[in-house]
Amino acid sequence: MEARTVVLRPDLNQKESIEFENKLRAKIVGQEAGIAALVELYQVVCAGLNAPNRPTGTLLFLGPTGTGKTRLVEAAAEILFGDSRAVIKVDCTEYQHSHEISKLIGSPPGHLGHRETHPLITQDALKQFHTDKLKVSFLLFDEIEKASDALWQLLLGILDKATLTLGDNRRVDLSQTVIFLTSNLGGRDITDLLSDGFGFVRAADNPTAKLDEQVEATAVEAARKTFPPELMDRLDKIVVFRPLHYQQLMEILEIELDYLQDRVLQTMNGQLVFRVTRPAKYFLLQEGMDKRYGARHLKRALEQNLVHPLANLLATEQVKPGDRLCIDWDGRVGRLVFWKEGAAPQLTVPVQIAAPLRPSHAASGRTVEFPSPARAG
Repeated sequence: MEARTVVLRPDLNQKESIEFENKLRAKIVGQEAGIAALVELYQVVCAGLNAPNRPTGTLLFLGPTGTGKTRLVEAAAEILFGDSRAVIKVDCTEYQHSHEISKLIGSPPGHLGHRETHPLITQDALKQFHTDKLKVSFLLFDEIEKASDALWQLLLGILDKATLTLGDNRRVDLSQTVIFLTSNLGGRDITDLLSDGFGFVRAADNPTAKLDEQVEATAVEAARKTFPPELMDRLDKIVVFRPLHYQQLMEILEIELDYLQDRVLQTMNGQLVFRVTRPAKYFLLQEGMDKRYGARHLKRALEQNLVHPLANLLATEQVKPGDRLCIDWDGRVGRLVFWKEGAAPQLTVPVQIAAPLRPSHAASGRTVEFPSPARAG
């Protein structure tokens, strides 16, 4: 058998790897282990050194909900393929019973719904986002701990031989596929281990190596108690995501505000910009964060407290292309207020919203407390 010669271009690979890492860091905050795992895998792909007859990579992401496990996969897809949706996502909550596996691979001939049930994982679906430069697919099993034993058995075959047999006996090759598994197992214990009692990890905390080992051991032990040993043995890497401290959550908010500004600029042909004050950001952060769910509800808070009121202002023509808005927190009314900035920087005009949306804190009568400047960084 003739040996295959692999020609490497270290200069190009290094440049692409650094660029990929920098772009990931611009989108993902606080999860260094996850970023390092993706960069390492990307280097293997660029070098063409992934093992034959096996998936390109198999990674298990563990940690509390809302820490960015799924977001990291979507960010990598957005960078590499230009679309965060370039991921075949299997929501394992939909596969908690063995018969539901047919939704994934299709019903076999002779079974009810054979022609009506279309498999989710097909060769065409895997190749959909391949490019001339990069022929890799992303397959994500989200909340894998909630799947039935039938799905776990199916996954064992995929991880072992990189092949999947569909209900109609077609075979799918997954040797050019990166498989991601996410799980919240051990998440509550990790949060309790690192939390300061208010739902966030303190920015001033500087965990020792021993504490890092405890965090990782907690998550891995929870996974080993749930998943069969043969599944754990087939994983290339286990990455534990840590709860985010306050300053990191503020960085995520800044990223989301930049995304929102881009949406507004695209919609208004670049003729409407807004500025969010620090007190307004504190309010949005409290509305969008929760001890149990991390940063999961941040986008919803932005939609309710920024997007909907802004749409109201545009629909009623109180704000027009070319205007500059300042969004601030007003404790007197218990909500955000929008100010249209005039030509003179010191002059601002209040904008009244026709049907204001009252945030949940104000509606419930609870007092919104902002962190001190020292804690906010």
